[in-house]
Amino acid sequence: MEKITSFTVNHLKLVPGVYVSRRDIAGDNHVTTFDIRMTRPNFEPVMNTAEVHTIEHLGATFLRNHRIYKDKVLYFGPMGCRTGFYFLVRGMTGEEVISLVQEGFRFISAFSGEIPGASEPECGNYREHDLAAAKADAVRYLACIDGYTPERLCYPTAADRS
Repeated sequence: MEKITSFTVNHLKLVPGVYVSRRDIAGDNHVTTFDIRMTRPNFEPVMNTAEVHTIEHLGATFLRNHRIYKDKVLYFGPMGCRTGFYFLVRGMTGEEVISLVQEGFRFISAFSGEIPGASEPECGNYREHDLAAAKADAVRYLACIDGYTPERLCYPTAADRS
């Protein structure tokens, strides 16, 4: 089988940030997958499942209800390696995505109350959430993407991938 593009990125060169992972065309839509990289792969500890689960619930709820971009948000969900999330959108600029990701993580960092969708009838693993850890991760990640610009959306260069 051919190696998929994400496996050609040298994860030893990645640092927390926002990256364009891929661009696809689906019908009349241009779909962009963003890599929301929250921890440095293979250097920092991965996020625990409970906090990843909570970030997923809060992030997806916030993004799919956003007053401006809700119709452009296609998906927000965790990477299996637990170092970040994939965020799929259609028809958005890099500046818009960066701003939306920052807004979403500000929402997560300040969230209080019941986690949306975290009851037994709504979630397949409703007991495994950690709001305090999710909020702490969001604060740490916001510091990493403060002042982020579209020029930084590219993965390390091909020379850095080997």
